[in-house]
Amino acid sequence: MRTVENEMKVEKVDTLIVGGGQAGLAMSEHLGKCSVSHLILERHRIAERWRSERWDSLVANGPAWHDRFPGMEFPVTGPDGFPSKEEVADYFVAYAKMIAAPIRCGVEVKGVTRNVGRPGFTVETSDGIVEANNVVAATGPFQVPIIPASAPADSGIMQIHSSAYRNPGQLPAGAILVVGAGSSGVQIADELARAGRQVYLSVGPHDRPPRSYRGRDFCWWLGVLGKWDLDTRGPGMEHVTIAVSGAHGGYTIDFRKLAALGITLVGRTETCKDGVITFAGDLAKNVANGDANYLSVLDEADAFITDNGLDLPEEPAARKIGADPECLKNPRRELDLKEAGVTTIVWATGFAADYSWLKVNAFDEKGRPKHLRGVSSEPGIYFLGLPWQSRRGSSFIWGVWHDAKYLADRIATRQKYMAYHASAEQAGHAAVDKIGRSVVR
Repeated sequence: MRTVENEMKVEKVDTLIVGGGQAGLAMSEHLGKCSVSHLILERHRIAERWRSERWDSLVANGPAWHDRFPGMEFPVTGPDGFPSKEEVADYFVAYAKMIAAPIRCGVEVKGVTRNVGRPGFTVETSDGIVEANNVVAATGPFQVPIIPASAPADSGIMQIHSSAYRNPGQLPAGAILVVGAGSSGVQIADELARAGRQVYLSVGPHDRPPRSYRGRDFCWWLGVLGKWDLDTRGPGMEHVTIAVSGAHGGYTIDFRKLAALGITLVGRTETCKDGVITFAGDLAKNVANGDANYLSVLDEADAFITDNGLDLPEEPAARKIGADPECLKNPRRELDLKEAGVTTIVWATGFAADYSWLKVNAFDEKGRPKHLRGVSSEPGIYFLGLPWQSRRGSSFIWGVWHDAKYLADRIATRQKYMAYHASAEQAGHAAVDKIGRSVVR
């Protein structure tokens, strides 16, 4: 029988981790190594988004040897392969078991507020109240799907975000407009074209690295060239996506080859009025800038090989840029959806963060986390899994693991300071009691 006393019982933990994906598990591993007591709360399953918010054929964009935690390899896919989304999710479940992560699934965090007049935070959850000295927001960057204001309203056209796309059979018959030239948009457009669908692909600014060059994957090249360690993007490049794919064994994204598959390339989507979508006149510029990014990586790779005397085979064919297709030479600036037979729009337009549950002073005027390498402006609040949290590699599985190591050290250090305060305070009280007893005598 439940009593009022039981209902009012508050669970206490030193550090609460919100989110049971790659960020939450990495945080748990490092806190465990620092002997910091902690608890992970996950509102669904471990690595839920890998299972239920990705399309069926998705594979990791980084090879298995690179995009993993140091403590475990992928058991099925070989080191140079690209694990399926289910294998990635299973990997995290196995990792949680290996490190004995203290995780509770099916528990949602509804609100976090700072305690008044005492340390720590009160956390309201769907399973009761938790008090924690520290809270780590490890919910990742893929929280709220973004569909731009330009989306046509009441058009009778199926509109879905890339997180809701599963496979070509899910979509009604007819042509499809895919908006977004990052990894998701390009891979979805490619899959739809290979399934025989008429596809229009809206291409915005992007980076286009080689999948591999001279026998080494681009992840390796970005590593030895120091590009994973860049701490900020250049001016105007803050929102540029990376067009790369691990599908079909891994291949370099080439928009001209996509056009050869029958995909019609268009510029960045701007507006929609009366069933007509307009596109910016930036298609040629966006593709040219992507080409320049691609060739610059090849140039740096060649220089690195020469400077270090590496024996890697030359690859002159990699520098050949194909002829521009008609849709690139004379891009269309508008598309009448009905006339073109478009019945579906897939918005591969990214995500926004949702920290509405975190009711603390850790955000700027635009609602973005105020932090330095994940250590927020609100003492005791930490962020993990943010893009460019400490460097370019922060969004990747291995990058999150290293960022978690840094945060765990900061949390453990803070814990030691607070432990000293408690012991000093206790010693002070004992000294006062001793003086008091001597006075009474």
